[in-house]
Amino acid sequence: MTTTVTSPQGGADAAGSTADASGSTGAVTLARRPGRWIDGWNPEDAPFWQAEGRAIARRNLGWSIFAEFLGFIVWQLWSIVVVMLPAAGFSFTSSEAFWLISVPSLVGATMRFPYTFMVARFGGRNWTIISAALLLIPSVLLGVVVGNPETPFGLMLVVAALAGFGGGNFASSMANITYFFPQKEKGWALGLNAAGGNIGTAVAQFAVPIVVTLGASATLNISLAGWMWVPFILLAIWGAWRFMDNLSNARSDAAASAAALREPHLWLLAVLYIGTFGSFIGFASVFPKLIADQFPAFSTIQVGQAAVSLAFLGALVGSVARPYGGRLADRVGGARVTVGAFTVMALGALALVWTLPLQNFWIFLACFLVLFAATGVGNGSTYRMIPNVFAARALATASDRPDAGVAMQRKAAAALGLISAIGAYGGFVIPQMLNLSQTATGAYTAAFYGFVLAYAALLVLTISVYIVPRRSLARQRI
Repeated sequence: MTTTVTSPQGGADAAGSTADASGSTGAVTLARRPGRWIDGWNPEDAPFWQAEGRAIARRNLGWSIFAEFLGFIVWQLWSIVVVMLPAAGFSFTSSEAFWLISVPSLVGATMRFPYTFMVARFGGRNWTIISAALLLIPSVLLGVVVGNPETPFGLMLVVAALAGFGGGNFASSMANITYFFPQKEKGWALGLNAAGGNIGTAVAQFAVPIVVTLGASATLNISLAGWMWVPFILLAIWGAWRFMDNLSNARSDAAASAAALREPHLWLLAVLYIGTFGSFIGFASVFPKLIADQFPAFSTIQVGQAAVSLAFLGALVGSVARPYGGRLADRVGGARVTVGAFTVMALGALALVWTLPLQNFWIFLACFLVLFAATGVGNGSTYRMIPNVFAARALATASDRPDAGVAMQRKAAAALGLISAIGAYGGFVIPQMLNLSQTATGAYTAAFYGFVLAYAALLVLTISVYIVPRRSLARQRI
């Protein structure tokens, strides 16, 4: 099946047809092949985008968000399941609990690297089906292993590691959606995609305690923490199969990825993103355990027959704050907003340490919500800095090579995926630092002082490299 949209402006289609020198009209011709493959996709052609492209792109975006949302849920299931294990008859040590919380983030961050290239290899629709189907494995296995208190820790750790499949979904989902939208709408689409995924953490931490306790009498129905998501995953698989599309012009750029890895600013930005997104996902995963350790009476709040955990508020606040960080960065500059975020994060962590001896849960919660809000704003602003930094690098090196601008654009596109993968390792580092602090000192104070110092160092790094005008960045405001 082939459809054609004629462009009075003579736009170019993905196959390379353009208006000739005499100004004759061009057209975007979509050819649809079996397997829901689309040839000739060109969202930059305005008439095509208005007539047909936007509706197709939004349909794919909707199902992509749903699949990624479930990916984040599965990725972060163990953050809330771990605090329920003692009531279900398990007797793991605190250190073992931290490993069950942190290993999904370690695996998920690592999976983001190959997942980035899977859309180009298999097609966006096809890989969404595959990646969603993979979520069935950790969900079903979690439902099985937590049903038996005799399950050895090693097996539990393997099942927790498999939840990392959900962490990889972010990279492939973002890579897929970027091909569907024109440049002027990519930020909006990718922002929705990212926020839709991040909020899955909050939903998991809110819904699981309710479902596993609803109707339970003497024991928890903890196996439902895994089984409850199976129907939604099956729905995502069906929706991707029925409504999503593969774009034949979606191609990975391995050369640009290799070049981006040689760019020093990629590593500097990755460090900043570990501080912002890494802190968000790390604190979100460990927040339920911190509440259970410090304020066990508030670990769950009984509402009728169901139990509710307030831990979900942290991930919710951080997810909602993220797009505002990006919007604020557009107005005043990403580096300035990132500096503000690190400042608030340092002060929030410091306030947490100083007020913890009061043993007041509501002050503890307020400090953490401020911390989560700052990480969310920092997520948005730091991610917004990436294309600006590479654009500035293009200006600074334009005199060296005539194609420097195009090369830097390709590097920037590759850097977005690479930095998102590197930043996710913070989800492993944060819990393990807390684990080390508790093991060595019996408290979390040392870890939080370490976070304060780290945020202060990242603040200084951001100011010195991206606030102070530099010739290497064409003296641009980042």
